Amino acid sequence: MMIEFVLNGSPQRVETRDDEWFLETLRERCGITSPKDGCSPQGQCGACVVLVDGHPKTTCAMRARVADGKHVVTLDGLPAAERQQIADCFAATAGLQCGFCIPGIALRAKSITDRDPAPTREAIAHALDGHLCRCTGYVKIIDAIELLAAAKRGEPIPPACTDGRVGQPLTRVGAAQTTLGDRPFVGDLTRPGMLHGALVLSPHPRARVLGIDTTRARALSGVHTIATAADVPGERWYGLLLNDWPGFVAEGEEVRCVGDVLAAVAAVDRHTAREAAALVDVSYEVLPPVLDPRRALAADAPRVNPQHENLLERSVVRRGDADAALAGSAHVVSGTWATQRIEHLFLEPESALAEPMPDGTLRLYTQGQGIFEDRRQVARFLGISADRIYVELVPNGGAFGGKEDMSVQAQTALLAQMTGAPVKLTLSREESIRLHPKRHSLTMDYTVGCDADGRLTAVKARLIGDSGAYASVGGKVLERAAGHSCGAYHVPHVDVDSQAVYTNNPPCGAMRGFGANQVHFALEACMDLLAKKAGLDRWEIRWRNALRVGDTFTTGQVLEKSVGIRKTLEAIKPHYDAALRDGRAVGIACGIKNSGIGNGVEEWGKARLVVEADGSVSLYNGYTEMGQGLLTVLVQFAVEATGLPAAVFVPKVNSTFDLQCGQTTGSRGTLFSGRAVLAAAAKLRVDLDAGHSLADLAGRVYAGDIVVRDTTALGAKVAKIKTHTTFGYATQLVILDATGRVERVVAAHDAGRVVNPALASGQVEGAVHMGLGYALTEELRCENGMPVTFKMKEIGVLRARDMPQVDVILVEEPEPEGPMGAKGVGEIGLVPTAAAVAGALEAFDGIRRTTLPMKDSPAARAMSVGFTLGTR
Repeated sequence: MMIEFVLNGSPQRVETRDDEWFLETLRERCGITSPKDGCSPQGQCGACVVLVDGHPKTTCAMRARVADGKHVVTLDGLPAAERQQIADCFAATAGLQCGFCIPGIALRAKSITDRDPAPTREAIAHALDGHLCRCTGYVKIIDAIELLAAAKRGEPIPPACTDGRVGQPLTRVGAAQTTLGDRPFVGDLTRPGMLHGALVLSPHPRARVLGIDTTRARALSGVHTIATAADVPGERWYGLLLNDWPGFVAEGEEVRCVGDVLAAVAAVDRHTAREAAALVDVSYEVLPPVLDPRRALAADAPRVNPQHENLLERSVVRRGDADAALAGSAHVVSGTWATQRIEHLFLEPESALAEPMPDGTLRLYTQGQGIFEDRRQVARFLGISADRIYVELVPNGGAFGGKEDMSVQAQTALLAQMTGAPVKLTLSREESIRLHPKRHSLTMDYTVGCDADGRLTAVKARLIGDSGAYASVGGKVLERAAGHSCGAYHVPHVDVDSQAVYTNNPPCGAMRGFGANQVHFALEACMDLLAKKAGLDRWEIRWRNALRVGDTFTTGQVLEKSVGIRKTLEAIKPHYDAALRDGRAVGIACGIKNSGIGNGVEEWGKARLVVEADGSVSLYNGYTEMGQGLLTVLVQFAVEATGLPAAVFVPKVNSTFDLQCGQTTGSRGTLFSGRAVLAAAAKLRVDLDAGHSLADLAGRVYAGDIVVRDTTALGAKVAKIKTHTTFGYATQLVILDATGRVERVVAAHDAGRVVNPALASGQVEGAVHMGLGYALTEELRCENGMPVTFKMKEIGVLRARDMPQVDVILVEEPEPEGPMGAKGVGEIGLVPTAAAVAGALEAFDGIRRTTLPMKDSPAARAMSVGFTLGTR
């Protein structure tokens, strides 16, 4: 049907389908990409908001025909001065991270402040109810909207920080462009003659594929090609650590989860590609799935994955004699704790663009957490050498570990190879949830003892984790859980056994915290129980056991430096005491998280500084920007080492140089790339100090490569155990109000050296937001291997109105092996949160909850999300 509307002041006459959503009209037909597609057609994330006749509307849930006769305004259509004002406010307050949600929020901010010149923080939070941000925790977003209101009243906007020295709140690289939706994500990219891809996914968690018939799909007008397993020219199975994940499941093989790919379609547009995918006829012999990890370990259990037995990996930590120590302990507590499967719910669904070049090479635009790993696996899949693929990172719209594994890169590249045309393939929200790995659900049996003075004697734990259908890095998650099972405490005797197990559930792999969150939920509960038995205050028992330099970590590593847990406990103490004096229900928990993968893995930081003819300096590194601010802090290290202004440096992540560093994981981007940038920048500084100008040095390349080879594998029989380069530490305090709702969180974190206080505090605020959802409302429940819901609100990520006050305290305990003393803070932020919430709830109503999420609690019932109709 033909519709007419006014778009940003310009009359439009557009032919649309009857079932077309208006977001598709704007993006695909009108070329307006500032509104993003995060959840179409749910209308639950707000990334697609535009103004329709002056009112904010979620266009992914609005039929195109509804726009007929309307006036539509996007960020692109605002006056230049207003656009600049909005961008300046978000930049000044560090009110964005990955930025995928921000253009929609920015337009909402305009609407809020147009209607109310002085909105309260509470009013802003409620007005943001239709928006979801997975990164920020909303604190700085609300700051930005408050500042925008003040600016409209004539108050000055603080200038953006341009001081790039370490320790200064340098404004995020690309903040203005990202706020306004001008910085493209993969899904925003277009190429002449570009085709669109779509996938066919298995509806069954376990079934034998009897046949794949593409006849009806090929007959659809606009379809260019359809790929199946038979079309893969190289190795069909790939993976990060184990090649056990097929890019396509072939006829005669079993599908192993509801995210398995049977076919991929390339067509003239996305709608046609999806229509064709629905016409691919797949016949199955449905088989009984293996859905429980304990059942999967039984001798008669079917083998889930043909590449490996059902026990994916087992990790054991034994020091001393735990049984004897427990027998001799003054106090012993034990119990079983269980955590849930969690969906990352990054706002940007997976997307890739592959473009064949005239010279026979392929350009791959990816949002992955390790572009060189993407290149390696795609090259293997296509049967070509890696140097035939030029790969470029398009900084992504959130990841949190969920974009380490391959998603659609291989299928997209194959479609481009088969058609000779550029192909872009973007998943829907449902497809995203079905396909990528999740946070592991763990069952944890713990027994912990202490002496009469409350000093820990032993920890004995048995952990089992559901890794789903494919390995991903699931074995390493359970390894990390075992290695962190004693938390931030000195424990003389340890006996821990941890198992990662294949099932036909959705795969589980990396997610922020990487196994540490789960074990801290159990261990910190044991600390509270021991405090009660020993007659000790909950802060005091933690203080008596907190690690010091010279103490031994769970794995047997003797800590030699940068142990900040006691500083975080000291920082929390006045807030803890004040809350108790006020009669409040409080919970306290400590946390530790490795920075750097360690465990015997060789790790690299690689950087190149290239002086360009225009006087800029390109700053290349091998790790991914995904909202955490990595590119900004790398600029700060370059500024510190060279003395040049921050504006000179232009960060880039692509394969111009071979900077293979692996995945951006383990809180190691700042730790290792920071050191590499400092090394490269020091060489540039030598030439600058010799009197050369940047113009003189145009074309010069300055390399910085650092390698870490001194960590040891878990359980290695070596003279000196060093499982990790360093660790982040935290103590968090949760305070409830009189109704049992979370009112305030105080989070004290050891960052080594704070490189950028605005970005670091934002990381912690966002992590607390994620940790509170983990504690109370978030869950990806599956029945027969299929998620029971794909709706964002039912999955349970907190909205702005659900967030309490969050106070971040950054403490510094410099790390000698880190760049200028810094270490990672990206993951530690939610490690203690769920345990602190559980402790506060027990203080409130006397119930010790041992299963996440704690939906039966007054704190969860106070939230606006996480419940389906009739279940609250």
